Amino acid sequence: MSAEPNSALDGFVPWPEEFADRYRRAGYWRGEVLGSLLRAPARRDGARTALVEGERRWTYAELDAAADRRAAGLAELGLARGDRVLVQLPNSAEFIVLCFALFRLGAVPVFALPGHRRSEIAYLCELSEAVCYVVPDVYEGFDHRELAREVAAGYAGLKHVLVFGDPAEFRALERIEAEPRAWPDPDPAEPALLLLSGGTTGLPKLIARTHDDYMYNIRASVEVTGLDQGTTYLVVLPVAHNFALGCPGWLGALSVVGTVVLAADPSPARVFPLIARERVDTVALVPPLALLWADAAGAAGADLSSLRLIQVGGAKLAEPAAYRVAGVFGCVLQQVFGMAEGLLNFTALSDPAELVAGCQGRPLSPADEVLVLDPQGRPVPDGEVGELLTRGPYTLRGYYRAPEHNLRAFTEDGFYRTGDLVRRRPDATLVVEGRIKDQINRGGEKIAAAEVEGHLAAHPAVREAALVAVPDPVLGERAWAFLTLRGPAPRLPEIRRFLAERGLAGYKAPDRLEVVESWPVTGVGKIDKRELAALALERSAARRAAGAGGAPDRPATQNKDTDKGESDHG
Repeated sequence: MSAEPNSALDGFVPWPEEFADRYRRAGYWRGEVLGSLLRAPARRDGARTALVEGERRWTYAELDAAADRRAAGLAELGLARGDRVLVQLPNSAEFIVLCFALFRLGAVPVFALPGHRRSEIAYLCELSEAVCYVVPDVYEGFDHRELAREVAAGYAGLKHVLVFGDPAEFRALERIEAEPRAWPDPDPAEPALLLLSGGTTGLPKLIARTHDDYMYNIRASVEVTGLDQGTTYLVVLPVAHNFALGCPGWLGALSVVGTVVLAADPSPARVFPLIARERVDTVALVPPLALLWADAAGAAGADLSSLRLIQVGGAKLAEPAAYRVAGVFGCVLQQVFGMAEGLLNFTALSDPAELVAGCQGRPLSPADEVLVLDPQGRPVPDGEVGELLTRGPYTLRGYYRAPEHNLRAFTEDGFYRTGDLVRRRPDATLVVEGRIKDQINRGGEKIAAAEVEGHLAAHPAVREAALVAVPDPVLGERAWAFLTLRGPAPRLPEIRRFLAERGLAGYKAPDRLEVVESWPVTGVGKIDKRELAALALERSAARRAAGAGGAPDRPATQNKDTDKGESDHG
């Protein structure tokens, strides 16, 4: 590793040298850096279209040159190798240009999401010791310049605020450029970017991904998805999210000289005409968005015949939903189960429909080490549920600047405790059964939310389901099922009969049903279960205050007669 000081290394947990040597000898780590990813395409295929945003288009040569000018401008501001830069931009060409500029300087972007506000941004600035914060002027009605003022007032280490659009008193991002110059490549073993953990509680942790490991992440993902020079990849998820960034994401599409199309709005009304116009063939979606598109596709009248591959990840896609999405679009569906911390699992493009619908894929790398353990840390047989632990050439060895948490999150021999509950099938594919913390303890009986959600989604009237825990003075917790619908709302006795007919244990049936028109979602489009749990408490309190009586809020008894117990669906 270079002797040149790099403050980004303070708090970074590297791979042990024994493993680093192994990954280099095996060819997983090739000493490549992210900033060079555009170089060869710009030389060989400079006139090809690299990027499309609205009516604007960039060739590979133009994008490469823009990144060099931006890097030079950032250097004139004083940014240097190892400096952390908090980036909070929406899907835009400016985001991509900025990323390549930072990679080339050896500065380290910290990827915030557009929906983050003062609590998250101030925390990320302080944890990463960011010296620069990059924001849009106004996005979706929110003035990020005011947010930047608040953060800068409370954090003395912030030297620069750059604004995409009207900068007010700050500097305009678009004007930060200078005459290009040559830059020495950063050390490929050093952090290239800081991703955010996707946990459902608390503030996110920072995940340091190196040039070595993330370049392998991209290359291997490109191979398993079949991206090539003819690919037109649509970005509808947040451009900074790991799934859309490098799995294989827009970085993967650019690495094979494909075309990246940016969408600011993921709604079918805006995106379907864009797919038709640009002949998009590949897109990554989260389950709620995939189902929304599937519902809209029949009536939209748009030409979606160019679609070759729809990846769905970020959360489990239930089996009935998988069949529906694949059937509506008539293209290959690829389930993707992974994490910003590293491990990725993909179904293969050649897998039969029943395998794609029934599992969440196989580990990406031959060097991925996977354990499935019971609560006592013992391996469970194939087919039984246990916690997933993993280590490998692109899975972190420790969160950034989180030594106490790392003691709990990693084993002594470097396996990452993912917190995911999975079943490993004899063919090595994994079936996600939920999260350790996404369990409901109903009178001592443990209910895995994902299992019940999958059964609920098979009901013909249900589009999607989410099960949350609500505190209960008798049982400790009880289960509330929230549903979005495609047909008449079912009542609870009907749902209980349906679940019983599918062989689900009676104690796993929800105590209450609630229908919602749409989901509260996190910044990356996942269903926000914290918001749903809060909504459940709010509705429960409102009913009590309105004198609705105790019956609707009492937990249902485990009666063999599934017509008994509470029946209101809210």
